[in-house]
Amino acid sequence: MNIRNAKPDDLMNMQHCNLLCLPENYQMKYYFYHGLSWPQLSYVAEDEGGKIVGYVLAKMEEDPEDSVPHGHITSLAVKRSYRRLGLAKKLMDQASRAMVECFDAKYVSLHVRKSNRAALHLYTETLKFEISEVEPKYYADGEDAYAMRRDLSEFKAVPKDKETCAYAVEQAKKAEISTVMSNLEKVTVS
Repeated sequence: MNIRNAKPDDLMNMQHCNLLCLPENYQMKYYFYHGLSWPQLSYVAEDEGGKIVGYVLAKMEEDPEDSVPHGHITSLAVKRSYRRLGLAKKLMDQASRAMVECFDAKYVSLHVRKSNRAALHLYTETLKFEISEVEPKYYADGEDAYAMRRDLSEFKAVPKDKETCAYAVEQAKKAEISTVMSNLEKVTVS
């Protein structure tokens, strides 16, 4: 297994993984928005053949209400046959570390369905998220969500690696526009 920073040409496969694993699905333009706005924050898990088997789609909150720089996990998914291998934790830790190193994030937030026991166990027991509030009818089907937070001070001990952050941004800028446009055309056609 390999965990690496997501590239623009991974976005279609990330969306496919999302469609297989989660009831909340996003339009392709939302993946592009994340990938191009915060290229250093999203990661993929690949199998030995280079096939994407999991991902984390992350961003920084642009105008935080509390004025504290923090990230947000938009989506996390691991294909069923690759679960319980520690991939979700590795993906989340990589995204969290990048939030601290690149943006000096103090915490990361996410939302999870109240009924999603497996995800709640991962977030509270393994990743040490805490429930900050309940958001009624957060999901399209009317289910409530737990709003959760994870303190990122544990990642502060790692020296900031601004060169890695700058490299990720530069790579996203250099991404072949033809690849991005080709993917957009595929989405528009379908």
